[in-house]
Amino acid sequence: MVYIDDIFADEVLDSRGNPTVRATVKLSDGTVSSAIVPSGASTGKKEALELRDSDERYMGKGVLKACENVNTTIADALIGLNPYDQAMVDGIMKECDGTHNYANLGANAVLGVSMAIARASAISLGLPLYRYLGGSNALVLPTPMFNIINGGSHANNSVDFQEYMIMPLNFNTFSDALRAAVEVYHNLKKIISDIKESTALGDEGGFAPNLKDNEEPIKVILQAIENAGYEAGEDIAIALDVAASELVVDGGYRLESENRTLSSLELAQYYVDLCDKYPIVSIEDGLSEDDWDGWKVLTQKLGDRVQLVGDDIFVTNEKILKDGIEKGVANSILIKPNQIGSVTETMRTVRLAQRNNYKCVMSHRSGESEDSFIADLAVALNCGEIKTGATARGERNAKYNRLLEIERELSGSEYLGRELFR
Repeated sequence: MVYIDDIFADEVLDSRGNPTVRATVKLSDGTVSSAIVPSGASTGKKEALELRDSDERYMGKGVLKACENVNTTIADALIGLNPYDQAMVDGIMKECDGTHNYANLGANAVLGVSMAIARASAISLGLPLYRYLGGSNALVLPTPMFNIINGGSHANNSVDFQEYMIMPLNFNTFSDALRAAVEVYHNLKKIISDIKESTALGDEGGFAPNLKDNEEPIKVILQAIENAGYEAGEDIAIALDVAASELVVDGGYRLESENRTLSSLELAQYYVDLCDKYPIVSIEDGLSEDDWDGWKVLTQKLGDRVQLVGDDIFVTNEKILKDGIEKGVANSILIKPNQIGSVTETMRTVRLAQRNNYKCVMSHRSGESEDSFIADLAVALNCGEIKTGATARGERNAKYNRLLEIERELSGSEYLGRELFR
């Protein structure tokens, strides 16, 4: 019987130059595999704990404590066990930690090992990761949400909303959709350059120009879509990540670029007006994680015509999502494994969402790495959508390039595109 022979972790760097955990697992058959854990900038209050050293190294952001927890407590608990029982090994790590949010071991320690065990098991069995985790029903290539203009906490500019994205819908394959997005991205760069704004990149590869208000990025993107030869709303639609928790000031939502503060009801109506004017199909975190009453109103106003994605409010947590479903909050959930702490818990949350007709959007973090685990996970769980940044920077394109590989392997794969919003 194959068993876990060794587990260890070391400190490496993410795409922002901050330390993160790389966990490595060795199996008794000689298989060795590693996984790198991402880190977010805009984080929900109820996310699982990312353990940092808080000392003089790396301005307090070192992860040597998390690595030591992998090398001692986690290794001691898992070495000798069956790697193919993912739920069992993830459950043991949860028990070793003893808290609801991995406050002792660190979610970055646990998730790194969880991912590395899944990947090593797949390699050991001669299976691609998406097939190992998803079985024979893993067939859907996700529709990407490309973040091509950054604002908010992801960029140092005047735009309040965190992400302006495009979604290529009217395409038959993932590769065709990717090509269209690249063409729009390059046309957008030329437009921004022509208006003498900066084409510097934000954390997720999108441009970060200073534009006059929160509608101006939409207008610029629509022009880029047209210049690339596509029809906005038909071929390519707009998606927003407002990250509204970052906008809360004295009980209201402060739109600094527009010099005004809105109530929950006013902000909900603001989105209705935007959706009436522009081909917007998805809004993420339109209200703050604490504004459940506002979320209910927003869902009532737009839930039957727009995808309303809960990120900070749900934090990939099965129990919180269950509350949201019961209260009629949102109609979609963002899936970030490091918000919840293990592969098993991530999969459980996705299955709950899918059973209740909530769409699932697999997501990267702003602090990423060359690890492409979420590309396989999106296909394994038939999420149908993925967020992993602009078509720039190696840590983002690693996911897109992995999806191109998967598309080539899956001769019967599906690309849902417009089917997502019918």
